[in-house]
Amino acid sequence: MGSWRRGRSVSVFQDVNHMVIFGFGFFLMVLRRYGYSSTGFNFLLIVLGVQFSVLVEDLLLLLRIQDSEFGVESLARAVMSMTAVVISAGAVLGKANPVQLIVMSLVELILFHVSRCINSKYLKVPENLTLMHGHLFGAYFGLAVTSRFPEPPPGLDKNRSSPKSELFSVLGTVFVWMFWPSFNSILAESQFQAMLSTYLALAVSAVAAFMLSALTSKDGKFRMAHIHSAVLAGGVTMSFTAIIIKHPWIAMILGLLGSVISILGSHCLQRCFNPPLKLQDTSGVHFTFGLPAVLGAVAAVVLRVVQKGISEQWSDLPSLGYLIFIEVGAFCQTISTALITGLITGLILNIKLLKAVHVSKYFDDQFYWEFPHLSVGF
Repeated sequence: MGSWRRGRSVSVFQDVNHMVIFGFGFFLMVLRRYGYSSTGFNFLLIVLGVQFSVLVEDLLLLLRIQDSEFGVESLARAVMSMTAVVISAGAVLGKANPVQLIVMSLVELILFHVSRCINSKYLKVPENLTLMHGHLFGAYFGLAVTSRFPEPPPGLDKNRSSPKSELFSVLGTVFVWMFWPSFNSILAESQFQAMLSTYLALAVSAVAAFMLSALTSKDGKFRMAHIHSAVLAGGVTMSFTAIIIKHPWIAMILGLLGSVISILGSHCLQRCFNPPLKLQDTSGVHFTFGLPAVLGAVAAVVLRVVQKGISEQWSDLPSLGYLIFIEVGAFCQTISTALITGLITGLILNIKLLKAVHVSKYFDDQFYWEFPHLSVGF
C-alpha cells in the first residue's frame, strides 16, 4: 500500500509539473509579439523558483519553523508555490525584463512562504490549504506590482493578440484544465474526493463559459477570451473546498458561479475599475484567478461553518464565530500581505539599477531574443 501511494504521488507530481511548465507556459502566450518571452521566461522562472523554494523550506526546517523533510511532497510544494509566481508574471507580462522578473519571483516566494507560515502557525490553517492560497496571493501581488509600472502609450498596438497567439493560449488553457484535479488533490488526504469535486466544477465551468460567451456577445458567437479565462474558474474556486465537499451538486454550483464571476468580471473590471485604479492586467489574472479564488475562500468558510453547525446542532455558536474569524482572517491576511508587499516590490523593480524597460519596448520579443530573420509577425 505504501509503495502504491508513493507511485501515485510521483504520478500526480508529474501532472502538476506538466501543468505549471507546459500549461501555464502556453497559457500566457496571449500577445502576438511576445510568444518567445512568454514561454521562455516562464520556464526560466519555474526552474529557478523551484530550487529557491526548496532551499527556503530547508532553511525553515533548520530554524524549526517547519517540520517537513525533503522528499516528493516538498518538491511538490515547491512546484505548487510557483503558481503564485506564474500568475503574478501574467499581470506584468510584457513590461518587465528578465532581471526584474527574477527579482520579483525570488521576493514573492519569500513573502509567500512568510504568509503561509502566518496562516499555518497562528491561524491554524492546514499545510496543504496554505498552498491553495497561491491563487489569491499571486493575483493580487501581481496586480499591485504592475500598478507601479508606467502605463503603455494609448497608440501602442503590440499588446494585442492574434489568432495564432490565442490558439496557443487556449492550448495551454486546455492542459491546465486537464491537470487541475491533480493540482488540487496532490497533498489532500482524500485524493479521490478532491479530484472528483474539482473535475465536476471544471466541467460545469467549461460548459457555462461557452454558454455565457455566446449570451454576452452581440452576434451570439463565442469569444476566445472568455473561453481562455472562464473554463479554469471552477478549478480555482475548488482549490479551497475540494476536500470538504460531500455532494456533487455543490461542486457543480461553485463551478457555475466561478465561471459567471469570471466572465462578468472581465466585462466590469476592464471597463469600470481598471482605468480609475490604474490596473494594468495584461493577461487577465484578476478575473481568471483572483475573483474565483475569493469566491472559493468565501464558499469554504460557509461550508465549514454549516458542516460544523449541523454536526453540533448549532449548540456552540461562540466556536462557530471563532471559526469564521479564523477562516476569514486567513484569506484576508493573504490578500492584504500580497497587496502591501506587491506595491513595495513594484517600487523596487523600477529602480535604475534594474534597468526598467521603456514603454516603447513593451510587449516585444525582439528586445530580448535573437531572430534569424527580420519578420516580427507571430
